[in-house]
Amino acid sequence: MAQAKALCNDGAFSKVRPPRRSDGVRANTTSRGVDNGGRVMAEPSVGIPIAAQKEPYKVRVEAGQKYFWCACGRSKKQPYCDGSHKAVGLSPLSFTAEATKDVYLCGCKSTGNKPYCDGTHKSL
Repeated sequence: MAQAKALCNDGAFSKVRPPRRSDGVRANTTSRGVDNGGRVMAEPSVGIPIAAQKEPYKVRVEAGQKYFWCACGRSKKQPYCDGSHKAVGLSPLSFTAEATKDVYLCGCKSTGNKPYCDGTHKSL
């Protein structure tokens, strides 16, 4: 870990290390998404969905067609599943379109009406 420099009373610089917590880890760089070494963490906690975007996806669905809506937020084929959930323990939601029409599928993954948008993204 890089050490900070502080100006001493006599005008010279000295190396200063941040204090240690009770578990022995230096306590200056902890924040959400960053580990104590200052490295950015790759993924949020396993089993927690992430918002793919903070607005719905307008898509055309075909009557009788089965779809798999991404519930984890990690798919590269949003709003549909591409299998990315396997690494985090979440599963997509399957649904069959009742009619051929445009629908708005949730992009924030927090809707109470899965897979459809209910406006929850407005409060995020």
